[in-house]
Amino acid sequence: CSVCFCIRDSRLSRCFTFSRDGTLFSWCNGHSVSVVKCSDGSVVSTFDLPKTTLLEFSPLNNVLVTWQPYTKSQDSPQGDANLQLWDLQSSQLIKALFQKKVDSWCPSWSEDEKICVRSVNNELHFFENNDFNTIANKLHMQKVSDFELSPGGQPSKVAVYVPGSKGAPSFVRLYQYPVLGGPSAALANKSFFKADRVTMQWNKKASAVLVTASTEVDKTGASYYGEQTLHYLAVNGETALVQLPKNGPIYDVAWSPNSAEFCVVYGFMPAKATIYNLKCDPVFDFGTGPRNAAYYSPQGHILVLAGFGNLRGQMEVWDVKKYKQVSKPEAPDATHFSWCPDGEHVVTATCSPRLRVSNGYKIWHYTGSVLHKWDVAAGSELWEVRWQLFPERSFPERAVKYQAVPSELGSTQAQTTQAYRPPALRHLPATPSSKLHEDEPPQNLRPGVSGERSLSKSALKNQKKREAKKAAKQSQWCFCVFQKLKAIEELKEQQASGKVLQKNQLEKIQKEGQLLQELQELKIRQ
Repeated sequence: CSVCFCIRDSRLSRCFTFSRDGTLFSWCNGHSVSVVKCSDGSVVSTFDLPKTTLLEFSPLNNVLVTWQPYTKSQDSPQGDANLQLWDLQSSQLIKALFQKKVDSWCPSWSEDEKICVRSVNNELHFFENNDFNTIANKLHMQKVSDFELSPGGQPSKVAVYVPGSKGAPSFVRLYQYPVLGGPSAALANKSFFKADRVTMQWNKKASAVLVTASTEVDKTGASYYGEQTLHYLAVNGETALVQLPKNGPIYDVAWSPNSAEFCVVYGFMPAKATIYNLKCDPVFDFGTGPRNAAYYSPQGHILVLAGFGNLRGQMEVWDVKKYKQVSKPEAPDATHFSWCPDGEHVVTATCSPRLRVSNGYKIWHYTGSVLHKWDVAAGSELWEVRWQLFPERSFPERAVKYQAVPSELGSTQAQTTQAYRPPALRHLPATPSSKLHEDEPPQNLRPGVSGERSLSKSALKNQKKREAKKAAKQSQWCFCVFQKLKAIEELKEQQASGKVLQKNQLEKIQKEGQLLQELQELKIRQ
């Protein structure tokens, strides 16, 4: 999962990015912006844009977007357009726009590039087929503060957030392009108080959105993180408040790539992590632990719960189909984590400016083995690490391994540590009552047999009938096999006593091994 050639630019790079399909690579070195092919390093385009600090490709690689900080000067008191859209085939400028804030700096495209949208003065401007000279549609409400375009192609949907004012609640609404006006235009609507800002996340199938609403200050004084609530909106109109059983911050929310489940990391430390279904019912609780982030593999078969930042860098790797822990490696001082598109490897890195010492990165196998390690030279800094991207479905899901893969660098499994005890209790024997908190173990919250999906009463009743019928059939078959084996045993006793057996009786004895194997297999299935 790396570029097929090596780029070495001795000048300090301000930024870099891969195209979504991984075929192109672009960077700015403080003198110019370059675009090259990942297959052989050949130059596609070069732009004289020394101040560029952000880069992005459109989904089909038709447009390169560049952004530099907005500035004013005596020669240009109004400032210059600082957001440029470039045609990658001709290297010509398509449109120059003003984008003063770095937040939501890049226009959002649908995957087929038929729709593009950007926020301008609290309203949304929609463009079609990369024609940026004509605004094809607008969504104007009272101060649209944020938006999120749905993934995938048509029909495109958009989630919009309008903050509350003068006692009115904040709200998020879902629309399907191009129906943006009128009282019944919204696909779903969710209102809530206590929201200074929100984070909106579509699932991969664009059927639902999770909204994390946050306040800057917790007025109860319980947390310096402020207050957070999690809301669910579906394009079929269903909405819900996701109930989190432990008080405290919401650290992370992650959709599974299957679009049917999501994981939430929340609560005062040690934090809980729980998987919910589309009914917002808890499916599996991972218990408590030192964690503040969740990362699904691109294929969705593995989930990593991690504790970075002010935590020790512990990672819990889980097989989410069996809900079984695979490994528990540790990456101290890590400031970055990301999955390789192959779903087999991850990278952790310590980067500036978050940490300016011990910069470097490690490539791991998810079983906990460190496969490669690189540290920057003394006096240098590492600012960013990215995997080369690949088209979707380039890497099929593989069976989950539990044994650490071989590595010369070994593994760094997290060591079991004793629970924190206040100084006043450290001279006393450790007892359950002297713990600062009680650790909660993982538990499957699905009804019925472990690992089953939640079923309706009628479906569960029918399932039990089918299972009972199947069990009865297997029991009957076991009895038949047992009777045959008993008959063979009697024939063997007769043969041992000197009786001459007939041909068909001898054939029955020869089938003893086959029948024993059948009986063993039936017992395993029961």
